Amino acid sequence: MPHSAAQNSNQLLAALAPADFARLQPHSTAVNLKLLHKLEKPNKPIEEIYFLDAGIASVVAVQSNEELAEIGLIGREGMTSSSVLLGGGQSPHSTYMQAVGSGRKIAAKDLRKAAQESESLQQLLLKYVQSFMVQTAHTAIANGRAKLPERLARWILMAQDRVGGGTLVLTHEFLGLMLGVRRAGVTETMQNLQRRRFIQTNGADHRAQSRRP
Repeated sequence: MPHSAAQNSNQLLAALAPADFARLQPHSTAVNLKLLHKLEKPNKPIEEIYFLDAGIASVVAVQSNEELAEIGLIGREGMTSSSVLLGGGQSPHSTYMQAVGSGRKIAAKDLRKAAQESESLQQLLLKYVQSFMVQTAHTAIANGRAKLPERLARWILMAQDRVGGGTLVLTHEFLGLMLGVRRAGVTETMQNLQRRRFIQTNGADHRAQSRRP
């Protein structure tokens, strides 16, 4: 881990007070995170927390019939497994990398102990948990009220914020899975967004670039 929190690419770690950063430093390990790497499995004990420096992780709700729907995105602004900070040892959701990246991992027991020992650390991490809960609430509203073009545009902008660049490498099939719609619907909507000059696509199915300034 860097010598000071301010040098860290992860915005949550960078916001820590030096004493809180030093409290976590001995327990953190640098990791490279491959595409589809599982960070959290549904209804399984959470053993490690990940603070992303790069890449995107999807938090996905898994229904009883094995259908999937994305409910949240995590990038360099935050951390995985928020339920640990709320006293939970597991989650019904799955979390995995949808864009390759890197970060730091800390054992759940070590993070929980550090948060119990430092009120300032606990408060900052809980503020992130609150912001993530707001994100999932707005995702639920979008899924229930918005049409596919608005939902897809929202998703692209959220992903762009987290990768820190204009290019996303994703398949239409994967986007359909995340949004809970058919692949053909994603393809048609992507083509419409491109005609309106909101995005540029490169290749038949793999790359989209937002035109947002």
